Parts: sequence; structure tokens; C-alpha cells
Amino acid sequence: MLNDFKAFLLRGNVVDLAIAVVIGAAFGAVVLALVEDLITPLIAMIFGKPDFAALDFTINDSTFRYGDFINKVFTFVTIATAVFFLVVVPVNALMQRAKKEPPPDPALQKCPQCLSDIPIGARRCAFCTSEVAAA
Repeated sequence: MLNDFKAFLLRGNVVDLAIAVVIGAAFGAVVLALVEDLITPLIAMIFGKPDFAALDFTINDSTFRYGDFINKVFTFVTIATAVFFLVVVPVNALMQRAKKEPPPDPALQKCPQCLSDIPIGARRCAFCTSEVAAA
């Protein structure tokens, strides 16, 4: 049973998951610092008050702290925006740049009528049965 547990722990996907969690936590701290230390002060400089935590109202001795909710929503939207523009857009651009079309198969040609791929030596298309000039 101990060997099975050891094999489970050392399986590739368990180690990969552990590494992803650690890197995700570190990345989350970096993004949170970016938002709290750089983006929020810039927005406060432009629009004014950066902290809404003191906003609340009371009904029947119940206090509703809607300012904290506004802060959390603002932080979420700002973090999502930062992740989108600083991570998703550059990664998509890199993936698009690295993506290459596979080379065309030299043993195939396009049918002039239906544009299906047919063998290069075919005299008639197997899909639309039109005659094809010899290659």
C-alpha cells in the first residue's frame, strides 16, 4: 500500500497540479499588487476617492456596508482587465504567431468543381464525379 501511495504522489499530473497551484498563488499575488499598488492609485488620481469601504447605510439597526462590496467588485474587474490585457492578449498573439499551416499533401490535388482533395493521378473526382485533367 505504501508503494501505491508513493506511485500516486509521484505521478506526473499530481506534481504538475501542485506546481500549478504554487505558481498560480504567486501570480495572483503579483496581479493583486499590480492592481492595488499601481492601477488603483492611477484611477484614484483621475476620478478621486480610491476606497469606498466607509460607505454604508442603516435600516432597523442593521448596517449595510455596500462600500466594501463596491471595492471588491472594482478589484475583481480591475484584476480581470489586467490579466486579460497583460496575459491573455500577449499569449494569444504568441500562439497565433507560432501557429503554422501544415504543408499541403503532395499526393493530393483539388477538384476544380467541388474543391475536394483527390489523389493526384485521379481522372475523375470521387465526390462530384466530374472529370479532372491529368496532373
